[in-house]
Amino acid sequence: MPRIRKNHSQKTSVEPFWKIGLYIRLSKEDENENESESVINQEKILLDFVDDYFDPGSFSIVDVFADDGLTGTDTLRPAFKRLESCIASKEVNCMIIKSLARGFRNLADQQKFLEEFIPLHGARFICTGTPFIDTYANPRSASGLEVPIRGMFNEQFAATTSEEVRKTFKMKRERGEFIGSFAPYGYKKDPNDKNRLLVDEEAAEVVKSIYHWFVGEGYSKKGIAKRLNQMGELNPEAYKKKKGFKYSNPHSGQNDGLWSSKTISSILQNPVYIGVMVQGRNRIISYKVHKQVSVPEEEWFVVPGTHEAIIDRETFEKAQALHQRDTRAAPGKREVYLLSGFVRCADCKKAMHRKTARDIAYYACRSYTDKKICSKHSIRQDKLENAVLAAIQAQIAIVDQLAEEIEKINNAPVINRESKRLTYALNKAEKQLAQHKDASDSLYLDWKSGEITQDEYRRLKSKIAEQIKQLEANICYLKEEMQVMSEGIEADDPYLTAFLKHKNIQTLNRGILVELIDTIWVHENGEITVDFNFADGFQRVVDYIENSRNILTVIENKTAV
Repeated sequence: MPRIRKNHSQKTSVEPFWKIGLYIRLSKEDENENESESVINQEKILLDFVDDYFDPGSFSIVDVFADDGLTGTDTLRPAFKRLESCIASKEVNCMIIKSLARGFRNLADQQKFLEEFIPLHGARFICTGTPFIDTYANPRSASGLEVPIRGMFNEQFAATTSEEVRKTFKMKRERGEFIGSFAPYGYKKDPNDKNRLLVDEEAAEVVKSIYHWFVGEGYSKKGIAKRLNQMGELNPEAYKKKKGFKYSNPHSGQNDGLWSSKTISSILQNPVYIGVMVQGRNRIISYKVHKQVSVPEEEWFVVPGTHEAIIDRETFEKAQALHQRDTRAAPGKREVYLLSGFVRCADCKKAMHRKTARDIAYYACRSYTDKKICSKHSIRQDKLENAVLAAIQAQIAIVDQLAEEIEKINNAPVINRESKRLTYALNKAEKQLAQHKDASDSLYLDWKSGEITQDEYRRLKSKIAEQIKQLEANICYLKEEMQVMSEGIEADDPYLTAFLKHKNIQTLNRGILVELIDTIWVHENGEITVDFNFADGFQRVVDYIENSRNILTVIENKTAV
């Protein structure tokens, strides 16, 4: 920066008293690439300039207005807006900045500020860099040709930088690297790799409790928030600030450190807790327009297995299923009604409403009670819960029997022998097919060489073609048989384990209900029908047992013959 020599002969008889605001901005790109642009160094440069440029006693520095880590294409920067407010209220009448790029990366914003805002409020603007601008000492310095040219250069630089940053972010997202400023609640950034997440044990315990209360104990989101607040647990934003992070968002000023249903809902739906990195749900419109817009789900960056999971997938999926149901808590209580969201009228298919009369709770068809359509379907809550428990116990007994049958089939020696026989027969048929195709190909050469006549060629060609066709049919059949046998069902099949792990069930909870039951239908006569989950799994097991029995019968008949 060239030293500015004072010319006292040009000063007016009454020199204004300058109330100076120093503006500083540091973007993330500046911080990584150029230490000379740091907030501390910018402030030192501007303070040195003031001491050299202004006479002692002719000024006071009102404040240093610094935006740390923010882009110059956005004039809604907090410190910049505060400086504008101070200029408008006359608290500041002289703004000093190191270079135009510190204040603006948008030509339109720059020109509007210099040509409208500064003159309108009678303020002085000084840029100490190139071009040097002092709207008081040289009013025309702000309207010179170099000013908009420099603005265009700064804007183009911002556009290029933005494009490069977008490319880098896209590449990192595709690799599953975390690019957020702050780790999700329950995690922390790896000190050796800021793009990798590590479990924050303290916060992770809270996350585990949230899922347990919601899935295992039937708490509502509101009830969970209330319990955490009563325990004195800080919400995610307050927790991060307690840990020393400079965390902020547009609503930080309204944050009271308390948990809310919205925060609980966000945690319960975030796949980051099962080790899946999901990024790119929103994007900035452009480097000039900083408004965020939602991105279609198919364009999100989803990478599993990027970090350690806090919640197991089964619990997470139960939580998602519960989101689809009515999860309102009883008045004055934290827990959701046990059967809430599961009970429907068997005729009109509408959800049934829980009501109480004379301290007895029951479910009634809402279509009938509210609109007097459908018919009077109702059942006492205690009887319904007992019936559902009995239905689950009966279904588990059926699954237990199926599991025993599958174990017998899988341990049958003849099954293993049949598998080996089919493999041997398939290899033999495929070898014969290859030989017949080679023979068919050589027939043409034999005819052309005169070893066989044309009639012999045609006769042999037709015969070999029939044999090839038969072999191909045999191979297809053998492969189908082997496919049936290979599609076996083991003891750890998801359908079997889902029910058998609750083999000794004596009481119900919402976690068990959402895992095993899809819908509970109440009929007019008070009977119920329960639609269980895993309907496809049940049919697959039954088909496997039936097919295996048929195979065993055929094998035994072959053995007898």
